[in-house]
Amino acid sequence: MPFRHTAAVIAAVLFSMIAACAPRQDYRGASIDEDKLNLITVGETTEPQVGALLGSPSTTSTFPEWGTTYYYISSETEAVAFLAPELIDQQVLAISFDKEGKVREIKRYGLKDGKQIAFVERETPTRGKELTFLEQLFGNLGRFNSNAGGATGSTGGYRP
Repeated sequence: MPFRHTAAVIAAVLFSMIAACAPRQDYRGASIDEDKLNLITVGETTEPQVGALLGSPSTTSTFPEWGTTYYYISSETEAVAFLAPELIDQQVLAISFDKEGKVREIKRYGLKDGKQIAFVERETPTRGKELTFLEQLFGNLGRFNSNAGGATGSTGGYRP
């Protein structure tokens, strides 16, 4: 009987270890209904109509003087155990509007259209000297103003 109990515990531990290593998929962003997207007509559908059909965009264009663009972004990632998530798929739907607020063009971008940006992790040097903790602690010794009244600021040389 104790062997069966031990075997069951070992099996449960092994099963949970294997289950923890199973990939976990995560979906984020806008889910575009193709039937609603097909209702949008270039040159006819207006900005409020697109918002009513597809909902609020993930983001909009930065420069409205060139015309507004709605971006609907969705992504799928996969993570295994404690490792960092890996991007599996990304879709961007860009709907551009002309100055009158009507749809000018509709574009789709996928993962292959994106570019990975390598961030530079160096720091910009600043002017001056970097002080150690002890230099900061003892650096002000002897630099204190010896006003008897503890007043800060100048009294014009007059002391009562």
